[in-house]
Amino acid sequence: MTPEFRAAFVCVQNAGRSQMSTAFAEREVEARGLDGHVEIVTGGTDPADHVHDEVVEIMREDGIDLSDRTPRAVSTAELETCDLVVTMGCSTLDLDADVEIRDWALEDPDGRDLGAVRAIRDDIRERVGRVIDDIEADLSTA
Repeated sequence: MTPEFRAAFVCVQNAGRSQMSTAFAEREVEARGLDGHVEIVTGGTDPADHVHDEVVEIMREDGIDLSDRTPRAVSTAELETCDLVVTMGCSTLDLDADVEIRDWALEDPDGRDLGAVRAIRDDIRERVGRVIDDIEADLSTA
């Protein structure tokens, strides 16, 4: 089955904000029974070697294990197949397709204290919930 909607969460390193966003989006998609209808893509324009340690720790508090995830590169061509691309405030994407782009302008959690990373995580969780609300509404009217 080809998904009806593709959403991407992208940042430069794909080691913090976009990883948290992707994990929350995957959890929301599953919880709402949208598996097979919504595909979540993530990547970075210059991926790091691993997900930031503080991000792994903070996400574990929320019941999500990112320790086995590896940042990956994402191409413009891949992003142009998406319906929505969410950037974290660090992107210079220039897509030549009919793709909605939302920029969240979030602070980078890399090297931040755990309290700051928690605040970023909580903000991302809320934003992702609204994105999945929008996707669910789009799918119900399609």
